Amino acid sequence: MGRSEVERDVSEEWAKVRGRLREEVGEAAFRSWLKPLTLVGLHNGSVRLAVPTRFMRDWVTSNYSDRLRALWASVDSSLKGVEIIVRTTPTRPPLAGVGQVGQVVSLGEETESEPEPKRAAAPCKPRSDGYDEISAPLDPRFTFESFVVGQPNELAYAAARRVAEADAVPFNPLFLYGGVGLGKTHLMHAIAWHIRNRSPQKRVIYLSAEKFMYQFIRALRTKDTVAFKEQFRSVDILMIDDIQFIGGRESTQEEFFHTFNALVDQNRQVIISADKSPSNLEGVEERMRSRLGWGLVAEIDSTTYELRLGILQSKAEQMGEKVPVKVLEFLAHKITSNVRELEGALNRIVAHATLVGRPVTLETTQEVLHDLLHANARRLTIEEIQRRVAQHFNIRHADMVSARRARAVARPRQVAMYLSKQLTSRSLPEIGRRFGGRDHTTVMHAVRKIEELKSLDVGFAEEVDLLRRMLEN
Repeated sequence: MGRSEVERDVSEEWAKVRGRLREEVGEAAFRSWLKPLTLVGLHNGSVRLAVPTRFMRDWVTSNYSDRLRALWASVDSSLKGVEIIVRTTPTRPPLAGVGQVGQVVSLGEETESEPEPKRAAAPCKPRSDGYDEISAPLDPRFTFESFVVGQPNELAYAAARRVAEADAVPFNPLFLYGGVGLGKTHLMHAIAWHIRNRSPQKRVIYLSAEKFMYQFIRALRTKDTVAFKEQFRSVDILMIDDIQFIGGRESTQEEFFHTFNALVDQNRQVIISADKSPSNLEGVEERMRSRLGWGLVAEIDSTTYELRLGILQSKAEQMGEKVPVKVLEFLAHKITSNVRELEGALNRIVAHATLVGRPVTLETTQEVLHDLLHANARRLTIEEIQRRVAQHFNIRHADMVSARRARAVARPRQVAMYLSKQLTSRSLPEIGRRFGGRDHTTVMHAVRKIEELKSLDVGFAEEVDLLRRMLEN
């Protein structure tokens, strides 16, 4: 078979794989992560695909590698593997951190590439042009490497990485919004660290909206507004945190509006964070809300249990502390308000263990955090118990009230009945009715059965005890 025929066959296979991927992952995910993949060709029996940035290569490798390999194997069983290389193309602006052609991440089993060293986000030397004096200090803990990514924040994280790695402005402005303690400031600091370390010659100003307002008012008082305008409108990247605080400040809004427009017109990057989306900012003029929504608006949503657990595990590793998994799971279930409170709780129990000399256990955790747990507590319902137990045992909530008797469903249902008896004041007949109209004798049997299993199986007893601690007020 000639070379052109081989290339044509590989192209046809790639078209089939792309089509299946689009159907499986959906249009939005395909357009963001998989559409930029381009076919390079065959190399030593493996297919090579190219992406324009290192970050995109890492993302595709982490999230789609197994499926890419499986789909391609289904259309060509002789294929050894699928490799991803980083290669810039003339149709896209080159991004920072882009490797040369030949930087390969293999998705096959027979090829291997050398891992790239991580860049540490070390503090930069102060600049002599005054920008560091205006800019707020950056927290060295807030880097991309220490940010835990999950479904609620993956778009914001990806957008932040794209902006930080870009030589050309990809979207302007980048607007990050979400509730208190969900990671907006962390991402803002991470962007600033990455840019300062990669391109120290770039002029970066990061500050809060309140600090921007203070600088503007001081310039008005000292009649030095010309210098203020020149300094803020000559930066390469302007980052304003908590923009909602300029709501109702007409003169500050006016100055920021003109600064924003001047930077965008010069193709300078503007990055904004707030607690609400641009359209919902109170006390902000309509023209300002419209401008803020020009670029990419990325929400950081409330954390999920999986994300909270990942954050706690990462934090414990950074602290160099061995915290029992059951304690981390307990905290992830009980403290759902925000990440700051979650990390604060972990700091408290570790500090207590260190100072008092007692190991970290579920008992000491409840003792040390009694005030915090009480603040997060609420009236427990049978429905909440059913939902939590179903989630824990990986069954549907509907199975709790169904007629199914399979052990995989019956045992979690009995656990939920047992906990309903222990943690609520509901009568046995009422508990039975909430479990699909069952008789009170069924509830009594479930309670006796769980108590029996707890006495015979230490592991099962610990599992039920953990569920109880996560549920009780």
